[in-house]
Amino acid sequence: MTKLLEWLCGVSVILAAWALVAFDPLELKVPHPYREVAWPMPLYLLVSFGCYSIFTVGYRVATFNDCQEAAEELQSQIKEAKKDLRRKGLKM
Repeated sequence: MTKLLEWLCGVSVILAAWALVAFDPLELKVPHPYREVAWPMPLYLLVSFGCYSIFTVGYRVATFNDCQEAAEELQSQIKEAKKDLRRKGLKM
């Protein structure tokens, strides 16, 4: 199962539970205070997801590691490509 399908399944379950409480289509006789709390729940979840996303991106940026070996390998490949292009007649 791909990550997209996992997220869509989770959102579908949460949406179905919210609709059951907010609209009460099965006539479960949900108490009125629960319904009052259920109506703004999608907004609360959206704000919570946004905060989580900002925190995750900030944490990953703060703990980003440099790969010296990869940088050196890339520099050597660039030098090799420049030599090859000069040998083939390209002037830089």
